[in-house]
Amino acid sequence: MYGKTCCIARKSAAEIATRSNKLRLNPLAHLALTPALQQQLQQWLNEDLGRGDLTAAALASSNGEARWLAKQAGVFCGGQLAKTLFQMLDPQAKVELLVSDGEKIAAGQCLIALGGKASALVGAERTALNLAMHLSGIATATAALVEQLVGTGVRLADTRKTTPGLRVFEKYAVRCGGGTNHRLGLDDAAMLKENHLAWGGGINQAVAAVRNSAPWPARVIVEAETAAEANAAVQAGADAVLLDEFKLDELQQLVPQLRALAAARGVPIWLEASGVNPNHLQGYANTGIDLISTSAAITRSPWLDISMRFSANAANCP
Repeated sequence: MYGKTCCIARKSAAEIATRSNKLRLNPLAHLALTPALQQQLQQWLNEDLGRGDLTAAALASSNGEARWLAKQAGVFCGGQLAKTLFQMLDPQAKVELLVSDGEKIAAGQCLIALGGKASALVGAERTALNLAMHLSGIATATAALVEQLVGTGVRLADTRKTTPGLRVFEKYAVRCGGGTNHRLGLDDAAMLKENHLAWGGGINQAVAAVRNSAPWPARVIVEAETAAEANAAVQAGADAVLLDEFKLDELQQLVPQLRALAAARGVPIWLEASGVNPNHLQGYANTGIDLISTSAAITRSPWLDISMRFSANAANCP
């Protein structure tokens, strides 16, 4: 959301509506499978295969066909990763993605048609399904939150509360659900939180220290827990203020004040609400903030149930 990931901006109602329509029809995000990510996928396969799949002997040199079926409605994510995993064990495997990442799916819908060495299909099955079910759960939860913000011009962002080793994939799932990514890491932007402010000499000193030492252009964000801290952050020249756990009526009064203070200084300010009730996003969006960040889509989302079944002709789904 900041630094090298992207920049926040309020969107028009028309833009939001267009994005919402795309969510129902087309993939919204792309994940480049870098060599590092491919190595990570291979490691996960190796974790499950261990010293070798003991059931492979029962399959001998058999070929098989299978299909993935959605057992719940939601937003799909993980098809390209599944294709990569299956083809790591069988480069000649046919993997037809019938649904794109970011598309809404219905219970009973066929998602992927597979064909290839039976041992490869069962060997990669669990790793691929686990990853896709987890990511689809995140995409589905994100889409439900984003739906509350349609027409407000306010975007929904994730946080750094991700599973170690899964950050790139989980943040990809958020994008598939229509959300946007906050910082990917500590090098993306400088967010000065309560511990930084306590140990760094306060808001003015901490902001100045980051400004003077950052080796590349970086946004400076200050997390404020009180109105006084929020005002001090604007006065100190922060690019953005994260308003943490403010009540709705407090934001309704504070946001216009911060806008006026920034205008008087002749500088723009981005205002972000965090620690809000996920069930009341629209109310917070109407206070005039630019962004709502929440970890809920990643930390509280259940997996979306997907199964893989053998088929005499996987192309004829279900």
